[in-house]
Amino acid sequence: MTDTIALIGAGAMGGAIGARLVATGTPLAVFDLDPAKVASLVAGGATAAPSAAAAARGARAVILSLNAPHIVRAAVFGPGGVAEGASPGTLIIDMSSIDPESTKALANDAAAKGLRWVDSPLSGGIPKAATGEMTLMQGGAPDDVAAAQTILSKVASNQTRMGGPGAGQTTKLINQVLCGLGFLAVAEATALAEAAGVDAKMIPRALKGGRADSAILQEYMPRFTARDYRRTGRIDNMVKDLNGAADLARLTHTPMPLTALCAEIHRMLTAAGLGGEDQAALMEFFKGPDKDLFE
Repeated sequence: MTDTIALIGAGAMGGAIGARLVATGTPLAVFDLDPAKVASLVAGGATAAPSAAAAARGARAVILSLNAPHIVRAAVFGPGGVAEGASPGTLIIDMSSIDPESTKALANDAAAKGLRWVDSPLSGGIPKAATGEMTLMQGGAPDDVAAAQTILSKVASNQTRMGGPGAGQTTKLINQVLCGLGFLAVAEATALAEAAGVDAKMIPRALKGGRADSAILQEYMPRFTARDYRRTGRIDNMVKDLNGAADLARLTHTPMPLTALCAEIHRMLTAAGLGGEDQAALMEFFKGPDKDLFE
């Protein structure tokens, strides 16, 4: 087994994680179905692999950054998947955002093949990955999580084991409830400030340190005001996560009326063709009574 880390999935988030690992001296083998995404990491010093199995062969750990449970399962257990190439005892670190029940099933199936599994979804997005300051919430056996934390210390400044397999994904859903509601609240407040003639650009400074202050307020009110929709995340990914929170709420009989409304507004934006846009595009929902979201 070498010091190499395998990365499966080099999309926007996986690419940012991979770039940070390479920049901080981690030997990285990368596989993605899109060769162009792999090429950008290879240009920075990573090695391209022809399959997930090839990337995992000899690697001491495999990082997954994928979009849905069925994709994770195919990448690990499907033909040419991680399980075909990984040595017994290899640590799989799933940084995807998927549902807790799927994660528990994946962890059980990995254990049956002699592989270790840690779910380690993230918060902070691409900007925090670039500076090594992501927040990670993790689930898995204590020793496995400790090993994952050592590997991920180059991309994260805050890592917390929340419990066994699936606990990290449960915590990520809670994070997304807070973020989804936070983005929507700040967008709505921006719209009110603009309609009332207050300079919304001044509000983050005016409220800094008060009870209404937050990272979302400081980062996103200026972006909402400027209609700066540069992508650091996707509205349709938030829909996926809020749907996951709704599923968990049903399982636990937890009423979540505000989250349900937030999810519905995100779904409306997706239906209007804005699913691939950043959360900053929430301002399109507040165009005014004389404007049509679906124009």
